[in-house]
Amino acid sequence: GGRPSALQAALLAASTAVTALLYSVYRQKARVARGLEGARRIRLDGDLRAVLLEAPGRCVPYAVIEGVVRSVKETLSSQFVENCKGVVQRLTLQEHKMVWNRTTHLWNDYEKIIHQRTNTTPFDLVPAEEGAGGVAVRVVKPLEAAELSLETVYEKFHPSVQSFTDVIGHYISGERPKGIQETEQMLKVGTALTGVGELVLDTATIKLQPPKQGMPYYLSASDFHSLLHRQEASARFWKTLTVLFGFATCAVLFFILRRQYRHHRERRHLRQMQEEFRQAQERLLREVKAEGGETLKNACVVCLSNPKACVFLECGHVCSCHECYLALPEPRKCPICRQGISRVVPLYNS
Repeated sequence: GGRPSALQAALLAASTAVTALLYSVYRQKARVARGLEGARRIRLDGDLRAVLLEAPGRCVPYAVIEGVVRSVKETLSSQFVENCKGVVQRLTLQEHKMVWNRTTHLWNDYEKIIHQRTNTTPFDLVPAEEGAGGVAVRVVKPLEAAELSLETVYEKFHPSVQSFTDVIGHYISGERPKGIQETEQMLKVGTALTGVGELVLDTATIKLQPPKQGMPYYLSASDFHSLLHRQEASARFWKTLTVLFGFATCAVLFFILRRQYRHHRERRHLRQMQEEFRQAQERLLREVKAEGGETLKNACVVCLSNPKACVFLECGHVCSCHECYLALPEPRKCPICRQGISRVVPLYNS
């Protein structure tokens, strides 16, 4: 038939849904890249306060500021490394184990964070050069940043000690513990950061905080050009995936429409053939009547002179004599429904 099969319809629906999802992600990535490209770059110097005073509402909605981390109060000390000071400290305990997959019959690595604690202390971004007028920007809500660059200062893996009985129990339960990994990450004092967010002059304090337009908030150790390049590369990647799946969706749709068009054309050709048979039959009947002859009630629809003598299978039509059946072109099809003839059964009239 001309209708698409369930598999074709499911394939078209799935490819359309995937294309729409990829396009949505691409639009988000492209929006972020355009926002970063259009962000206002502001120098961290003595003119910063004057720039904010001239801005509407003493606010730059999306600004880029580059500076060095300086603690406002007491700094955080590393628990494992001496003389390591920072303003953000993250301690993580991660469990590593092997889990038996009953489908693939293989042991797969599995990681799970069993404990994580993050400590912060207020900090500013200050100019890297000395003598820049003592200007500082207070960083607000650093843990909400989409990219917060933390340096791993300590990492140690504690393997699990297992007895023979434990090994047997692990094989029965399908889980084999490997050990616990202990990690400490810090944002050190003196780290160069690129902050992207909303820059506000609040009384005497200049603050960098998450933007209100839904744009991402960045506190990255990379420079601005590297950050922008990564976002543009991500947008190009999702655009390429969107185009590829879009072409696949168009190909599936073209195949289905082409199949429906061919079916419609064959049905139209069949109706045309049936109409030609009917007109030819009527013309022959008129000629026979004009000549004063008699017609058979069960005459062959092709020659209208011999009686019907064949049953076409699998369609079951009785419409032709044996001589006209032999005269049909290969591959032989029923003159009525145009279905292929697999075999012929002779018809005997008593």
